[in-house]
Amino acid sequence: MRLLVTGGAGYIGSVVATQLVEAGHQVTVLDDLSTGYGEAVAPGATFVQGTLCGDAERVLAEGAGADGVVHLAAKSLVAESVADPRLYWSHNLGGTLALLEAMRRTASSRIVFSSTAAVYGEPETAPIEEAAPTRPTNPYGASKLAVDTALAEYSRLHGIGAVSLRYFNVAGAYGRCGERHDPETHLIPIVLQVALGQREAVQVYGEDYPTPDGTCIRDFIHVEDIARAHLLAIQALPDGPDAYHRVYNLGNGSGFSVREVIEVARDITGHPIPAAAAPRRPGDPAVLVASSERIRAELGWKPEKPDLKSMVGDAWAFARQG
Repeated sequence: MRLLVTGGAGYIGSVVATQLVEAGHQVTVLDDLSTGYGEAVAPGATFVQGTLCGDAERVLAEGAGADGVVHLAAKSLVAESVADPRLYWSHNLGGTLALLEAMRRTASSRIVFSSTAAVYGEPETAPIEEAAPTRPTNPYGASKLAVDTALAEYSRLHGIGAVSLRYFNVAGAYGRCGERHDPETHLIPIVLQVALGQREAVQVYGEDYPTPDGTCIRDFIHVEDIARAHLLAIQALPDGPDAYHRVYNLGNGSGFSVREVIEVARDITGHPIPAAAAPRRPGDPAVLVASSERIRAELGWKPEKPDLKSMVGDAWAFARQG
């Protein structure tokens, strides 16, 4: 297929684009490089530096057009979304609406959207299923939920087949593609920064949760498994009269506590990785784990690297590349 990958120079997007190229698809990456890196673009992919609002329609119309879109371009920092909600509504929702209009005008009829389990907010039960109430607690999650609604409408009204993939914490690396955010807010790379001497200690926010070791439990999925779900989804999507919007959670089946992550990182890196106790952060639930039973049953997806050692080990190998 001829596929456009938006945000394909970012962490997850670069892995998705690389896997698509390796699977024999013709890939164009559209990224403004505001948080991505040109060197992360998949070898063999065509790269266009630009924006959804300014360049998506032109890129989709070039050549023989596109058979589908894998949409990962977004702003994704919760704290930043609270500080500047306008940025998140304009980029995440506004940019996606521009992309959907470009798809409608160029007859590009399939899209897989990188959504988030943050749309559920603070869940009532775990693991979280797709039918759980959606009550996002920040503009980031709210903007992603709004995109899900827009996808459902464009599917119903314009025959665009759409899948939203909702997941929590992505981890690991895929060869030359890995996690390097600035600022870094994710647990595993922060822990590895301590091992590399870039931080003095990792902060543990709360040690009195109702969990086996008192720290929060979170769902971690290897970036290779996340990318493979995007491939399966775009290949399975119908369009036209059979088009639908489908939501799939991506979960590991069980979560890992903050202490477990730190202990595994100590073992893999050989570094003591000091941990400092800190107060709970407001709005941090004790357990966040997503159920993936629907996508397992319908698309045959399941994590192939579900163990924490693989995730931390691959992330450590990438981090040491400098």
